[in-house]
Amino acid sequence: MNVLAFGASTSTTSINKTLANYTANLITNATVELLDLNDYELPLFSENKENEIGRPANAQAFFDKIANSDILVISFAEHNGSYTAAYKNLFDWCSRIDQKVFQNKPMILLATSPGAGGAKSVLSAANNSASYFSGHPVAAISVPLFYEKFDSIAGVVTDEKLVIALTDAAILALQAAAK
Repeated sequence: MNVLAFGASTSTTSINKTLANYTANLITNATVELLDLNDYELPLFSENKENEIGRPANAQAFFDKIANSDILVISFAEHNGSYTAAYKNLFDWCSRIDQKVFQNKPMILLATSPGAGGAKSVLSAANNSASYFSGHPVAAISVPLFYEKFDSIAGVVTDEKLVIALTDAAILALQAAAK
């Protein structure tokens, strides 16, 4: 089983990347590949830019990573209530390759923030739109107050209810991928 995980952020200290990696590694008997969105930098999408340069290699490479996975684990950073510009731009480029960006993969959707909001707005948007892009969320989990629930030295979630929710999501994703 191949699991593709990433935080939808370009921060080098992304708590969303940390959460995605932690959760992906709860999926048993799987190989986890953790992506860094910084490796998929692209010009700002527009039809004019697409006509000028065609399909960028980084967009195709990202799309191919999704194609070669069995499960997706994405944790969304929230900028002003929405997706980060880098993620949205990468997504827009990939949707020009094929609108079925998520390629019928089971998905664990996550979002976290240091504050009490837990990036719920962006998580809701991602969860509500995934099916339009051939994604199949098995769980959507918001994690508010990240630093109170994650021990960065030990690299583990310390909140027992959250551990259970993430473990249950991992089991559901594995079951969905096995079908």
